[in-house]
Amino acid sequence: MSSGRLGMGVDIGSTATKVAVVDADGGLVRTELMPTGFSSVDAAERARAVLEACKSDRHLCTPDVRVVATGYGRVAVPYADKVVTEITCHGRGAARLFGPEGTVIDVGGQDTKVIRLRAGRVAKFAMNDKCAAGTGRFLEVMADRLGVSQGELSALARAGEPTRISSMCTVFAESEVIGLVGRGEPRENIASGVVESVVARVATLAASSGAAAPYYLTGGLCDNGYVVERLAALLGAPVTTCPEARYAGALGAALTALDMG
Repeated sequence: MSSGRLGMGVDIGSTATKVAVVDADGGLVRTELMPTGFSSVDAAERARAVLEACKSDRHLCTPDVRVVATGYGRVAVPYADKVVTEITCHGRGAARLFGPEGTVIDVGGQDTKVIRLRAGRVAKFAMNDKCAAGTGRFLEVMADRLGVSQGELSALARAGEPTRISSMCTVFAESEVIGLVGRGEPRENIASGVVESVVARVATLAASSGAAAPYYLTGGLCDNGYVVERLAALLGAPVTTCPEARYAGALGAALTALDMG
């Protein structure tokens, strides 16, 4: 049973909204994942249910919850006590999960972030938020075009030989995939080319930002073993992740909320 104040982080991303709750000792006691949908405001209201549940949960022994909002839709959380940038929150959450030194790679729905950690703090970062190529959204679009789930896309990719996907833009790349399908290119090869396209762009961003091992993957692709494997191959070093890494931004926000006193 917990005692004292709770910290809650609400990370509203372009695709998914993540909620994390930590106890007075910083231990993770609850996580929630939900689609953001059309409206960040609506997503914030759905996340409010977690706050109310924490306040009324007698097993948590406290109705005292501080809330920090982060992510793409952070300004849409009216009940937040504070708003903090996603870079800061992802860095702090990853440091809690993996350690104070290394490079955090967060592949989100619409952007990719590379964050260098030193002594548990953000020392440097780079972000690709200008194009969806190299993001989870790119994989989602291509999986839809091939008529498979993202999990099935990775399974196909593992069995194929990569066909080059040259377009940098998601729209043009989708047209390129349509053309490959029309020419009879095996789905396995197209899927392999799609995954290689994403991990190559992520690895290039990491290299251009001066990233160095150890590497930690956060975000929605943390449970995609094939992407982790291919990213590690291109970076030339192991990439560590875990199921909780999807909540790194929300966890960092929750820990920040706990600090508010």
